[in-house]
Amino acid sequence: MVYKKITLIGTSDESFDAAVDDALDRAENTLDNIYWAEVEEMGVEIASAEGREYQAEVEVAFELE
Repeated sequence: MVYKKITLIGTSDESFDAAVDDALDRAENTLDNIYWAEVEEMGVEIASAEGREYQAEVEVAFELE
């Protein structure tokens, strides 16, 4: 088996958990054979005066066919 890892950055105006879910939902909708995911980093954009944007950098691994 050979796996490929990609990095996705999910975002949310609600929480870090929702940002991770954003990245994983996109991965599940566009990739086959996902085996695991790791949350690498989390951050908050506060430059916007209207509110915060939670960001989660997620590495997703999937098997190549």
